Amino acid sequence: MIVAAGRGTRVGAGRAKQYLPLAGEPMLRHAVRAFLGHPGIAGVRVVIHADDRAVYDTAVAGLDLAGPVTGGAERQDSVRAGLESLVEFAPTEVLIHDAARPLVEPALIDRCLAALKQHAAVLPVLAVADSLKRLDGDSVACDIDRAGLYRAQTPQGFRFATILDAHRRAAGGHHTDDASVAAAAGIAVHTVAGSERAFKVTTAEDLARAGRELGAGMADIRVGQGFDVHAFEAGDRVYLCGVEIPHEAALKGHSDADVGLHALTDALLGAIGDGDIGSHFLPSDPQWRGVASDRFLRHAGERVRAAGARITAVDVTLICEAPKVGPHREAMRARIADILGLEVGRVSVKATTTERLGFTGRREGIAAQALATVAFDGPAR
Repeated sequence: MIVAAGRGTRVGAGRAKQYLPLAGEPMLRHAVRAFLGHPGIAGVRVVIHADDRAVYDTAVAGLDLAGPVTGGAERQDSVRAGLESLVEFAPTEVLIHDAARPLVEPALIDRCLAALKQHAAVLPVLAVADSLKRLDGDSVACDIDRAGLYRAQTPQGFRFATILDAHRRAAGGHHTDDASVAAAAGIAVHTVAGSERAFKVTTAEDLARAGRELGAGMADIRVGQGFDVHAFEAGDRVYLCGVEIPHEAALKGHSDADVGLHALTDALLGAIGDGDIGSHFLPSDPQWRGVASDRFLRHAGERVRAAGARITAVDVTLICEAPKVGPHREAMRARIADILGLEVGRVSVKATTTERLGFTGRREGIAAQALATVAFDGPAR
């Protein structure tokens, strides 16, 4: 559960900071994607301000999320509303994260989930390194011993029933985080090592730092390519990039022979060095006979996320004399975007002919080539 109902006025941008652009995308999107792409997370729900639904929908377009929940006047109210909304799913555990911490590394999520196997409440912390002073106006009143002092971070992890009960009992209080709510209910809070990258964006300087951190993490950009060919056989339709198109013939293949999605699947797997479509889905296996190829592409997208990367752009070129691709191009882009959880603007579909040369020119089949770009925002998993 990601808490994004605050106003974030200290950034000084005139709007809620979680929707400000960070490396070309809303800050909230970075936080959401960190959890959606983690194999230990079953689902993500965001708690938003009542006035933010339109900007929220734009920020998370194309991502596979549960519907948002409207928060309350205080953070504690918002978290409780979010927890109540999860009751219908009966989760055993929940991670609660602040949207203002967009740079969540997979390893931090790993540590929280691992600790939840043994403990009812988990808090990531970092030791205070700076000397601490208590001020009286502009003057130093006294030193404060930093020994034993730590900075609390999110995500904070809990057994779901335990933290829900604690929040219900703490209604109307003013706790600053969920670990405090748990502690007030007598729940022992276990700590794990936090991450310097998981800092909270509060000021314009923090936002600039997040951009620099994210830019450094995006330096590891990889590109994969794919190529596929399918011959025509008797039939009355073809499947191209997830779209059914009436045609005078069908494409021959073990699955639905979607040459575009097959090429793109190989491109994604190639970008992370994870074999090819045949190594994940054996052509000799009868369970894949006639299956829709969106299953192959979705699997490749999941493999990219499991590797600690995210898809930044995909490009498919269909090579054929017929059918005409132009009338279906936007439907193809939308379908690929939906399968991979991408914005449509990150998907390109093109078509060309071979000027009637070769097997495609003789209308014996269709070829496709694809490129996929992925970025590792942190260490590869």
